[in-house]
Amino acid sequence: MAFTNPQGRTQSSLADINITPLVDVVLVLLIIFMLTTPVLQSGIDVAVPKTRTVKEVTQQRAVLTIKRDQTLYLSFGGADKAVNIHDIPAIVHGRVHPDQAVYVRADENIPFGLFASVMDSLKQGGITNISVVTQPLTENSK
Repeated sequence: MAFTNPQGRTQSSLADINITPLVDVVLVLLIIFMLTTPVLQSGIDVAVPKTRTVKEVTQQRAVLTIKRDQTLYLSFGGADKAVNIHDIPAIVHGRVHPDQAVYVRADENIPFGLFASVMDSLKQGGITNISVVTQPLTENSK
């Protein structure tokens, strides 16, 4: 498109779009997503037991993880924080509604006594809805 200026000369308008800032923003977003995706999927590495019936849950809930070395970690949808078994009732009492589910991710090789103690600690904190996290049983592991 041409314009006539007061001196009588015609000038063309700049119709080009500068895409350099767009490319910069897209690359920065790509780098951010590449860095945050592994963090979102990371967590405490636990070999949970395999069962035939597994219900997939998509909601964010409180998760108590018991590692093979019997350390406990508690997460409320964010980063996992190491906790003492004796502190669990006080922590969950103030942060989790009694009707809300708490998921327990326990390594399949931990002693049952520890698992029972953790369940008791959650009950002492007023939690009545406790779910155990498992993996689906595959055809190869039968």
